[in-house]
Amino acid sequence: MGEQFEKKRDAIYDARELGRPKMFLLGLQHMFAMFGATVLVPILVNSYFQGEGLSVQVTLFMAGLGTLFFHFCSKFKVPAFLGSSFAFLGGFATIAELNTGIYANMSYGEKLPYACGGIVVAGLLYLVLAVVIRLVGVKRVMRYLPPVVTGPIIICIGLSLAGSAINNARTNWFLALIALSTIVIFNVWGKGIFKIIPILMGVVISYAAALVMQFTGLTNPDGSAVIDFSSVVATSWAGLPPFQLCKFDITAILVMAPIAIATMMEHIGDISAISATVGENFLENPGLHRTIVGDGLATALSATFGGPANTTYGENTGVLELSHVYDPRVIRIAACYAILLSFVPKFASIISSLPSAIIGGISFILYGMISAIGVRNVVENRVDFANSRNLIIAAVILVSGLGFSSGVTFTVGGTPITLTSLAIASITGILLNAILPGNDYHFGVNARGDAMRGVSLKR
Repeated sequence: MGEQFEKKRDAIYDARELGRPKMFLLGLQHMFAMFGATVLVPILVNSYFQGEGLSVQVTLFMAGLGTLFFHFCSKFKVPAFLGSSFAFLGGFATIAELNTGIYANMSYGEKLPYACGGIVVAGLLYLVLAVVIRLVGVKRVMRYLPPVVTGPIIICIGLSLAGSAINNARTNWFLALIALSTIVIFNVWGKGIFKIIPILMGVVISYAAALVMQFTGLTNPDGSAVIDFSSVVATSWAGLPPFQLCKFDITAILVMAPIAIATMMEHIGDISAISATVGENFLENPGLHRTIVGDGLATALSATFGGPANTTYGENTGVLELSHVYDPRVIRIAACYAILLSFVPKFASIISSLPSAIIGGISFILYGMISAIGVRNVVENRVDFANSRNLIIAAVILVSGLGFSSGVTFTVGGTPITLTSLAIASITGILLNAILPGNDYHFGVNARGDAMRGVSLKR
């Protein structure tokens, strides 16, 4: 992997030579690149929690703060932005529908802090991985988490949410198709920055179409208004993000914690991709253990105060490739923009007024893309399915992840505990990979494969 980490001659590693105005514009570009995907996570989670889910304001604040915290942990060397993680969407959807034990009589809003508590624990698991990597090295650790395990797990994450996408889209198929088509067009034929922000463009253009329908008197097929502006009118222009403290319960922890397997692999893939893009080996300096600590603590910090999990964003890696400006200072400027925007409640209300049909159209392709990325993970790492060992592991993960739709509930010490389908799939996959002979995966041999390990939507 040595050649790909040579510094590039035409790149700018210190943006101060461009002057402050250009630095601020470049930071704004990074903010826009992450914006569409980052705010989409609370919008989707709100659809699972019937409007009582994550706050867009808190999400933006924690994305900015988490990014700054990550830069501190990584010695201010890695030009990475931390946005909302899509990997935990399935966990949020599962917790929203829990109706056993302490969740039996809870409202959706009362369940949310427990979902965030599960994410806190998931983030802290990063610290365990960081310590192990520091002690034994990344290559030994990755033998227990090869693509034949992580790929099928990511496939399950996407497919488990398919029903939600259809239910939202059917409220107005016309709007859903506009959102879906816009994302496809910009993702395939977009140029420059527009190719990197297809989700943001899908939101903007479909919302504009919804506004036209609203003001021309059109309604959804069921007769309801296309957009509900009541919350927008009632919201002020300035205000603090509505933070709330997380809560802990073993069932919610067991829902969320196994997802950290996918997000930790995503982190390793993104740091590999950023290293290749920038031409510096961030896996060695400041070290993968430091970047994992930064990502994990940023995730735990975000969820502690009611935000989603954070993750390194592939979209911003695309901006690095586009601009050839690799100065982490520019990313920190983008983080500050996100924090400032979080103090504008009216803007957050406008985002939250996004019609369900648009959410359905975006998630229609998003959830499918997550599963397709799992397939890409397997393909790029050249997993040999002629090998019966690999077939067995993938088969058990897929059937467990999609078959145990209601999970498995059991009682320990009078407390009901639920293992979700994804938890069962993750545990069985890791155990089978450790037990069955013939594990031939070696991290670092296939650099492109190593950079394609997570659920980031752009590389």
